[in-house]
Amino acid sequence: MKRFRMIALLPLMLLLSGCNAVVLNPSGDIALQQRDLVVISTVLMLLIIIPVMALIVLFAWRYRHSNTTARYEPDWDHSTQLELVIWAAPLLIIICLGALTWMGTHLLDPFRPLGRVAAGQQMAQESTPLEVNVVALDWKWLFIYPDEGIATVNELAAPVDRPINFRITASSVMNSFYIPALAGQIYAMPGMETKLHAVINKSGVYQGFSANYSGAGFSGMRFAFHGLSQTDYDKWVTKAKADGSALNRTDYLELERPSENVPVRYYKSVEAGLYKAILNMCVEPGKMCMNEMMSIDARGGLGLAGLRNVLPLQYDKYARRGATPDAPRTYVASVCTPDDVDGSGGEARAVQPLRASTPLLGAGLSRPVPPPFRFSTSAPPAAGRPSNS
Repeated sequence: MKRFRMIALLPLMLLLSGCNAVVLNPSGDIALQQRDLVVISTVLMLLIIIPVMALIVLFAWRYRHSNTTARYEPDWDHSTQLELVIWAAPLLIIICLGALTWMGTHLLDPFRPLGRVAAGQQMAQESTPLEVNVVALDWKWLFIYPDEGIATVNELAAPVDRPINFRITASSVMNSFYIPALAGQIYAMPGMETKLHAVINKSGVYQGFSANYSGAGFSGMRFAFHGLSQTDYDKWVTKAKADGSALNRTDYLELERPSENVPVRYYKSVEAGLYKAILNMCVEPGKMCMNEMMSIDARGGLGLAGLRNVLPLQYDKYARRGATPDAPRTYVASVCTPDDVDGSGGEARAVQPLRASTPLLGAGLSRPVPPPFRFSTSAPPAAGRPSNS
């Protein structure tokens, strides 16, 4: 019977032998600290769970119905010593978990710049972090290297032991940027920017993917992350510049359209300000950027005219992103003040820059003037008839 059980477990053992526990064996210092946090928390909780499970089995066996020699005290109801053990042990575990969580939350904050490259290895003062702008598209990843002036699709590379500063956003729906060997996942959201500071400490090729479902092509949102020596990284940058094409706003709008299982692609140059335009959702020529609209709102807003610029910010891959050629595109491209509109109702001309001394008025309407207050000395009105005063 025992031999049969061992044979039955062989298929399960074979399946488990193919697992890659990268979360428990990462190659980046941030992921390593996160691994330690998970392991320590698990051990602390097992200090309670294992004794409780063992005592359940012990009590069930010792006080079983057939054991007539077991101690029997039907009138027992309280033990101070037992109460202290039952309450003190979990309380100490909770205090340790709380302290551990509080420290981990601050020290491993993805927005926090790195203080070290690895355990016992502080960051050199002359070390310059690698800047990478990440854009989650439908359904692929765009990586822009502003210092190198290149961009890639579905491939990422970084030198070993060099800090990496990720700036992450999305073009449409929310995704999650995750490289298990490097650091924990962090969300990519349209119109917003999140940050991640990390470092890779071992050379190799690691898997990255989206950990948040985002539609039909979600399963294909995977990319390779290469941890390279500085020499190999320089060769990789040279290869990208030699094999790639230029990435401008027109090319980006074409790339932004939904597509699945996109192969690796290189761009030898990137139009200046492209990532900022992606972040502020104003890649289309002439469209007002989101940060400009927020600045206008802070000075009084555009009223009803502002609605025409808010609607295109809501993602619609069929009507608003060029998938349908005849779809209308309406947005506020420029702003004028009432002083710049002639009395004949002619076209308003844009003023650059806006004059801070003139208040912005919604839809070109004049500021409402309240009617003067009049005090009436006449007799009160009859019941049911309001006064005109």
